[in-house]
Amino acid sequence: MIIPAIDLIDGKVVRLYQGDYEQTTQYSVDPIDVVNQYADDGAQWLHIVDLTGAKDTSKRQLKLIADMVATKRMRFQSGGGVRSKADVQGLLNAGVERVVIGSLAVTQPEIVEQWMTEFGPEHIVLALDINIDEAGNKFVATHGWQKDSGVSIESLIERYSKVGLQHVLCTDISRDGTLQGANEKLYAEVAKSFPKIQWQASGGIGSLNDIEILKPTKVAGVILGRALLEGKFTVKEAIERWADK
Repeated sequence: MIIPAIDLIDGKVVRLYQGDYEQTTQYSVDPIDVVNQYADDGAQWLHIVDLTGAKDTSKRQLKLIADMVATKRMRFQSGGGVRSKADVQGLLNAGVERVVIGSLAVTQPEIVEQWMTEFGPEHIVLALDINIDEAGNKFVATHGWQKDSGVSIESLIERYSKVGLQHVLCTDISRDGTLQGANEKLYAEVAKSFPKIQWQASGGIGSLNDIEILKPTKVAGVILGRALLEGKFTVKEAIERWADK
């Protein structure tokens, strides 16, 4: 499945380069218009990243997110600095079907496991940002990629699988925002190791050929951000390429 993504700062559509707030590109499009455009092109899900809320949870853009959900044009998953049960509940109350949880899944797994049990694993997506070292070890980074946790993605998946983990959004940090192509080797490896997980591939996709390359990896979803906003191709074209066997 093709899943377009939209990053929001103070109600504006933006993209960060390599997760750096100092390298922000703002796009002159309205978030609601983007929802309608992507839905018209056939998207069934939208991935929303609340970058304002990630920096300051008291400024979470819940009204805007609720307005986007209220279009009823597609289904939504959203995250960005989710740090408390109230954050999870707030997004679910806004109509988001899946809440995306990043750093906390690594630093405080006991809490996230409780949320999975309480809200249901179908409503939680673990967003795991990966650094791959020279030996091929896949370590999860936290705090906006500033810290290497020393925790391998494999050990984390094994732990959360015990509470019914279903969805993982996996990003190769070295590729994100670069349009240099996705790391198909990474996704093929994790999907083969954990076939019951619905993997979402994120980072680096800049062409329709990059989507084509991911098809044999068996990922369930492909997250597309910058390439769509910069007109490299449309959601419709991406969906057609993904469906073309």
